[in-house]
Amino acid sequence: MTENEILASLRKKEYAPIYFLQGEEPFYIDQISSYIEENAISEAEKGFNQTIMYGKDSSMAQVIGNAKRFPMMAEKQVVIVKEAQYLQDFKNEEGRDMLEAYCKNPVPSTILVFCHKYSSLNGSTKLAKALKKESVLLSTKALRDYQLAGWIKSYMDSIGIRATDKAIQLLADHIGTNLERLTNEINKLLINVDKSTVIDDNHIAKYVGINKDYNVFELQKAIVFKDVVKANKIVKYFGANPKEHHPIPIIALLYGFFTRVLKAHTATDKSQKGLTTYLKVSPFAVKDYVSAARNYSMGKVLQNIGFLHRADLVVKGVESSQIKEGEILKQLVFELLH
Repeated sequence: MTENEILASLRKKEYAPIYFLQGEEPFYIDQISSYIEENAISEAEKGFNQTIMYGKDSSMAQVIGNAKRFPMMAEKQVVIVKEAQYLQDFKNEEGRDMLEAYCKNPVPSTILVFCHKYSSLNGSTKLAKALKKESVLLSTKALRDYQLAGWIKSYMDSIGIRATDKAIQLLADHIGTNLERLTNEINKLLINVDKSTVIDDNHIAKYVGINKDYNVFELQKAIVFKDVVKANKIVKYFGANPKEHHPIPIIALLYGFFTRVLKAHTATDKSQKGLTTYLKVSPFAVKDYVSAARNYSMGKVLQNIGFLHRADLVVKGVESSQIKEGEILKQLVFELLH
């Protein structure tokens, strides 16, 4: 089942005996487990019938022991195992066999939830097969950069707000794939902006705290169009605010950008529609790749990728350089533009 299907069932008060929530993206795991924790049983029943356990402090025997108890003066009890990936005996055969046996004969009055973050079970194991057959199994994948703008738009649609493409891209570039932080910032917008308002970069600057003129998105655009003056102004601003603008994520973003520009040079279909599909970027973002491919030859793109790789090594201390740390970005932008 997908996370949306699971949440839809929960909202209908359709609860299963076992939920095994696993994978790279913790946002959906937290979303589902929190919904169960808050809504499966009433507040009055939680004192006796809701047990929250943590993997580092628990064993599988303790989890199953709690799950086999019957609720006290209630129809249901809830047992949630947070950070289940750290369960003391989860990787032992005895612990896996214990959970597999419980899967085949769960207590109907118990809602047992495992939050197994950042990794997934080997799908070929007996336990994984039992969970797939007998439980509600969710396997999450981390969102990729090229999916982020679409995800933000979809999330905004779900809560009834609209935003310009530039505002969405600003959020994506500044916050990245941390979905928990993204949703917090979007919900902050919802508090401050009327739903009938189309959110633009001015709203993002005011309520999220992203400077609409001095951010990595604007730096990338200045580099695309070889706007030397604007690029240098932005880099100078970054240098004056090093805690908020560390070189590593900026270099990583520009490295990814020029890597896609290289792909744009080699694409068979160089139309905007063709490049959108080939580069796996939004229709809004693809225009910059078209412009960059026009302004930078393939040879220069390859050279720029080399500059970015070297700057990354210098910032991380892998390669020595006489350039001061505060000057690395300034030097890099000069090399990219010339």
